[in-house]
Amino acid sequence: MLKGISMPVVLKYMLWTVGIYLCYCMLLFLMQRQMIFPRYMIDTPEANTDRYPGTEVVWLETGFGNVEAWYLPPEKEENPAVPFPAVIFAHGNAEIIDWWPEELTAFTQSGVGVLLVEYPGYGRSDGSPSQKSIRETFLAAYDALASRPDVDRNKILLFGRSLGGGAVCSILGERFAAGLILMSAFKSIRSFAHGYLAPEFLIRDPFDNRAAVSAFAGPVLIMHGKYDEVIPYQHGVALAEVAKNGRLLSYDCGHNDFPPGWFGFKKEIEKLLSKIGAQ
Repeated sequence: MLKGISMPVVLKYMLWTVGIYLCYCMLLFLMQRQMIFPRYMIDTPEANTDRYPGTEVVWLETGFGNVEAWYLPPEKEENPAVPFPAVIFAHGNAEIIDWWPEELTAFTQSGVGVLLVEYPGYGRSDGSPSQKSIRETFLAAYDALASRPDVDRNKILLFGRSLGGGAVCSILGERFAAGLILMSAFKSIRSFAHGYLAPEFLIRDPFDNRAAVSAFAGPVLIMHGKYDEVIPYQHGVALAEVAKNGRLLSYDCGHNDFPPGWFGFKKEIEKLLSKIGAQ
């Protein structure tokens, strides 16, 4: 017994501490999707694809409603009769597809079609975001893209930024991918649990990118900022370490200013396209 303190008092403090911690874990369990998917903090404009000639608005049918996607055709077609390669792009958790067409001209200018896929519950799309609903959405997106007669289904790339890495990795073992691009991606969401003093099993949407990458035999281009304040650089290193055919590109930048130069990014994309025979 502690001097001057009775055992019942010590036990009471221990029970209070455990109770507070359990309440904290319960709150974290209930609120985590609002933290991972901050969709209500993002203003959604009216859809305006007129700025991007040829853009098609595609509505993906899922079990929970319709999800929006934009298809950007390649700017050059050397032989219209020959199907061209394409990429499926998944953006970060605090973004919407409206923000990305201009940045992805690195693909369209190289003769590659781009399908920007929204998340359930984001922007003008139905549903609520979760690993399950996002996986269903991206499977539908892949199937819609692969069914196009002008797309070479043997040359479809998957490209995910930040949370988008989890989105594309969630379908990696279920559909063929000619290559994978991960920009500022994490090992898994479970790996962040210790930072919140919580057990990993409380994570409802684990998005285990590390396991998906380790099982993938195709080329993997991993890009990460050395000073990333959201998803530490070590996550990119860990993904590169398990990739069978991976390459890590490190940049002197953080998370939201990545990449520091789109010209260099375009050069790396051209190298990857050449590697899969898409150029």
